[in-house]
Amino acid sequence: MKVLVSVPAVVRRGEAFEVKAMAMHVMENGFRRDMDGKAVPRKILNHFTCRYNGEIVLDCDWHTPISANPYMSFAVKAVDSGTLTFEWIDDDGSIERHSAPITVT
Repeated sequence: MKVLVSVPAVVRRGEAFEVKAMAMHVMENGFRRDMDGKAVPRKILNHFTCRYNGEIVLDCDWHTPISANPYMSFAVKAVDSGTLTFEWIDDDGSIERHSAPITVT
């Protein structure tokens, strides 16, 4: 799975900054049928977590209504320089992780 993450390289201490994250994933809801009439198995990203220097800043469960290639945009308050880590968990148990450094001045 490919992920795209956008965070500013440098932010000022105490300011909120925007985080954008998108996972390239089909998000198959399990309700469709294939050409032979068989149910297409559900395969979705069911959990997303973002941590800032190890502290959770966003933690959410996803369910079947989430569209393909889910996109998240949220604000985080700049405290210290460090790393934002992102984690997507799939129905099959696979985990995709990504990280982005951030410098606070």
